[in-house]
Amino acid sequence: MSTIPLVIDTDTAQDDCVALLVGLLDPAADLKAITMVAGNVGFERQVANAFLTLSVAGRLGEVPVHLGCRRPLTREWVSAENVHGDGVGGLTMDASGLEPDPKPGVDALIDLAAANPGELTIVCIGPLTNIAMAAIKDPRFVANVKSLYIMGGSNNARGNITAAAEYNFYVDPEAAKTVFEAGFDIVVVPWAPLTLNEAVFSREQIAEIGALDTPLARFFVRIVSTTLDFDESVGIAGSTHPDSLTASVLLHPELVRKSSRMSVQIETSSELTRGYAAMSWGVHGLDPNATVVEAVDGAAFYAQLSAMLAIATVPSRSFSN
Repeated sequence: MSTIPLVIDTDTAQDDCVALLVGLLDPAADLKAITMVAGNVGFERQVANAFLTLSVAGRLGEVPVHLGCRRPLTREWVSAENVHGDGVGGLTMDASGLEPDPKPGVDALIDLAAANPGELTIVCIGPLTNIAMAAIKDPRFVANVKSLYIMGGSNNARGNITAAAEYNFYVDPEAAKTVFEAGFDIVVVPWAPLTLNEAVFSREQIAEIGALDTPLARFFVRIVSTTLDFDESVGIAGSTHPDSLTASVLLHPELVRKSSRMSVQIETSSELTRGYAAMSWGVHGLDPNATVVEAVDGAAFYAQLSAMLAIATVPSRSFSN
């Protein structure tokens, strides 16, 4: 079968790790690189989490990890460690000898897109700082990229870091604004209502995955534990999986039940609504700049991830508490 060349641009914690597993293990994926961007947890912690995930998949040393922007374009970094802890449930691994690729993340994105013009898709599951910087640095980057699959924003619904904003856009709203105005072909997987309706796994579902008792399943159960507790504390009935959903809808478009062309504009000037994504559904006279996913087959998504986590990988290095 033909594969889809992609890069995952990530702030590796919890479901970002699951999204990396999708890119590493799904037969439809040809993961060219992982690029790191400042987001969920401390930058060095994110890098360690990426290497840990590569190891659990049995792919350590096969996919390069590039270090991107360590802070937003113009603002101070805002952590989500209150949600994710260290992002991997306290798991550790001997990381001796592991080094990121020396090529900076922004340059890696530019070069990979230039080497495969019109073919490379970037799965953007952190703040959009690296993507904005690449578009600013190389005027050909936008045209060279086939598409961006962006986890971010809420579709006229509540945020997850403020009442108005989803975390990725809130952390670097200037980057998000730059990306949505740059002319990319964009698919948006929003936090609400999409994730909350169709990408929440209950404790019973997590227990079903745990019963698979593979290294991947044990890793999954452990890394979602901290976020599960937080999600339940704010009224969400399970762990949230927007990042792995974003990777999955790229690789398996049949998961999408409804999507619409919309104008997506990002608020940067108001502290009250910083990072808010105004998604106009076509009645306001605005030109659409993105496809917004509105509904997916949640049961099929869960089944797909469960099947992946049942794969009996041989971790490159052991992981422990």
